[in-house]
Amino acid sequence: MSTAQELYTTGIREHFAPALRALGFRGWRHSFSLPDDDRWAVLGVQAVHTDGRVRYTVNLSVTDKAAWDRRSIRPDANTRTGLERWHAPIGEVMPVGGEVWWEVAPGPRWLVAVEDSVAAVRGYALPELRRRLRPDDRGPYLLPAALDGVNNALAIAGVARIQRAELADGVLELHGAWSRHDPAAQQVLAGAARGFLSARDRRFGLVRVLDTLGRPLWDFPAGNHGGAD
Repeated sequence: MSTAQELYTTGIREHFAPALRALGFRGWRHSFSLPDDDRWAVLGVQAVHTDGRVRYTVNLSVTDKAAWDRRSIRPDANTRTGLERWHAPIGEVMPVGGEVWWEVAPGPRWLVAVEDSVAAVRGYALPELRRRLRPDDRGPYLLPAALDGVNNALAIAGVARIQRAELADGVLELHGAWSRHDPAAQQVLAGAARGFLSARDRRFGLVRVLDTLGRPLWDFPAGNHGGAD
């Protein structure tokens, strides 16, 4: 029977890496990047070997190529350099909002973890990296730590956390794992929107709530306390 290390190596070489190249990434083994003239958009695979199993996760980073000048290879997303525009583990861009690890162990279903990690890259990591390569790169309105107060209130109500809050063209966008068919989420997020709008930040007059795929769910304009559009 193959060991977990052998299965992991096979899974990355014969399944994970080819799937990422089919999605437009370039690279090999544990480091991949999207082609771009101005920025390194990098995906790194970080593995830990314990107790006859291999656990691995995926890290993401975006770095200006001008800041990476005179370096011969792409940045390593598994190691922070301080030069990144953005750096995050894949769990931060997924609905779980925390650490996500896949485990490869000997057995007939060892490939399931690899296939699931490819699906996570396709559904969450790739769209996020592409979004951060856009020329009109949107700036964060609040960093994750600054959202803790609002997210704690959402957690008490049993509603998914705000994954990120961004300003774009006079609109404050709140992204998270919500559904249009969840009235509790709509009610709690309406209260959160009123809180943001009460700050009277002149840079925006509308709070828009979107799901993790970027699909609009509800709009909360300034001065409207009755609900969403």
